[in-house]
Amino acid sequence: MSALTPEPAPLPAAPAPLGEVLERVSDTLAAAGILDARIDAEWLVGHVLDLGRGAVQAAEITGAALSAAQLAALAPLVQRRAAREPLQHITGTAAFRQLLLHVGPGVFVPRPETEGVVQFAIDALRAEASPAPIGVDLGTGSGAIALAMATEVPNARIFAAENSPEAFTWTRRNFDAVAAPNATLVFADLADAFAELAGTVDVVISNPPYVPDDAVPRDPEVRDYDPAVALYGGPDGLGVVRVLSRVALRLLRPGGVLIIEHGELQGRAIRELLAADGWRASATHPDLTLRDRATTALRP
Repeated sequence: MSALTPEPAPLPAAPAPLGEVLERVSDTLAAAGILDARIDAEWLVGHVLDLGRGAVQAAEITGAALSAAQLAALAPLVQRRAAREPLQHITGTAAFRQLLLHVGPGVFVPRPETEGVVQFAIDALRAEASPAPIGVDLGTGSGAIALAMATEVPNARIFAAENSPEAFTWTRRNFDAVAAPNATLVFADLADAFAELAGTVDVVISNPPYVPDDAVPRDPEVRDYDPAVALYGGPDGLGVVRVLSRVALRLLRPGGVLIIEHGELQGRAIRELLAADGWRASATHPDLTLRDRATTALRP
């Protein structure tokens, strides 16, 4: 543990009331600068007890206690989180909409704000008159976006591409675990993927790397653990977005929808980029915190 990381508050002696354990863990994580300390504490305790957050909260109300073995298993997890290792790396999973995905070193951890971005794709697929609309997720990472589309729009055919060997290990694991029969995964660069689908796709979506190269994220969980290839998008952050625009023009049918997640200050630049490439009706949409989060456009 670095000199800048607070020493964890000692856990109580066993058997320890669950409420007291949660309070001690929350205090330790809050002292380390973690904003959602109580939530993370519940996830860590739940990981040890093999319970979800709701079940942990119910167990606290009923006066449950942790044994010496459970406290011993919890202590190093608290240390790791206090050192700002991502919670999802510690538990090995990340919740995303209705899914629980496997994640770890080498793959971008899906964020809650992306849950709202994928809703645009789900709504567009559901609105299609075709009995089997086609959706494509370019640079799928953990598979979160593609698998959400596949499971929530089961009549759709979903195709996903990822080209990072480190990330693809996790992608393949999640596709195998979810086992959506309508989802296809390939190891391919997004610039070249799915040539056979040209002109037939209804929705193309991507959460590309969009952080400018010199804009190093402040949060250690992002800066030190998310793979750089999933974060940085060139000098202005839009290098991959330019490629996406050209690829989506090739893949989509006329009237098909492009959806791009991006940083809160990039909406105008992306709309201008898309307009220059000939896209119609581009619009930027805020997330639940009212920060610009996604831009959509229609293929001419």
